Amino acid sequence: MKIAVLLSGGVDSSVALRLLKDEGHDLTAFYLKIWLQDEFSFLGECPWEEDLEFVRAVCNQANIPLEILSLQNEYWDTVVSYTISEIKEGRTPNPDIFCNSLVKFGQFYEKIDDSYEKVASGHYAWAEKRNDLYILKRSPDAVKDQTYFLAYLNQKQLSRALFPIGRYTKTQIRQLAEDFNLPNKLRKDSQGICFLGQVKFTEFIKHHLGELRGDIINIDSNEKLGEHEGYYYFTIGQRSGLKLSGGPWYVVKKDVRKNIIYISKENTAERQRDEFCAGKLNWISGTEPDEKNLLVKIRHGAKFYNCNIEFIGEDKVKVKLDSSDQGIAPGQFAVFYSGEVCLGGGVIL
Repeated sequence: MKIAVLLSGGVDSSVALRLLKDEGHDLTAFYLKIWLQDEFSFLGECPWEEDLEFVRAVCNQANIPLEILSLQNEYWDTVVSYTISEIKEGRTPNPDIFCNSLVKFGQFYEKIDDSYEKVASGHYAWAEKRNDLYILKRSPDAVKDQTYFLAYLNQKQLSRALFPIGRYTKTQIRQLAEDFNLPNKLRKDSQGICFLGQVKFTEFIKHHLGELRGDIINIDSNEKLGEHEGYYYFTIGQRSGLKLSGGPWYVVKKDVRKNIIYISKENTAERQRDEFCAGKLNWISGTEPDEKNLLVKIRHGAKFYNCNIEFIGEDKVKVKLDSSDQGIAPGQFAVFYSGEVCLGGGVIL
């Protein structure tokens, strides 16, 4: 097949490229410049240049042509503007989900011609066709599985997507990187939000929203314990960054209008929930599931809950978990599964 391979400079996408090359496909590598490092030049060097250096080295080693494509404007209009808006409203965004659905498997599709049968990436996930439908399946590596971030793909997008490393564990991918003697075989995994690179999320927020001094209050005693620099720096369930003694303290509530952060270490009822509603639903199959007893993730990672969903509107479900979680926050995504299959997800309201 003729395949467009998304390369980031990391080990995972580089191994994906080499696996496809060994299979004999006609490959072109694409590096998408979507980071906003340019506007953060005051913080030092731009790490995307290091990424591009590794991308070029991997392509040169494999003798694969490379194209560099800037999608910064498109990224700002979709993912970044959404992220800033959600933070300002006091919600907890997940820009990586929209990075995949709107950019990597969205606008990128429109930038390349139809001669590319597939678009491949280094995601830990697996796509296959079953009964005329494309399904998204979990990786065998429960920790690295990235189906959570792909839950907003649709049938058209998934039909063209290819995940060559989806059936491998991270340990196996590291070994393959050694076997291929990749130039980046020793490179550590990237952390954080894709468009920021090594820029800290707090720096991104500060750059766009500034500081807004407010009180930190113990919700159990109504005592003021300190001050913060803005409600938008905190999310429900957070226990780091409070800079308070006598903890551990958890963020249990935010008053956006009054700019107050409420914390607790004893009042579990205030922070633990086993029910929530989710809207703006995306079902990968195109239709809502018949099954109502499902698995759900409310954040990326290996943790699942058993749940029951009840449709309470055209684009809204009520979710009942089998146990409580202390970090359910508006704006986060709930992603639903039936066994190994990712069904889609919605935004926690």
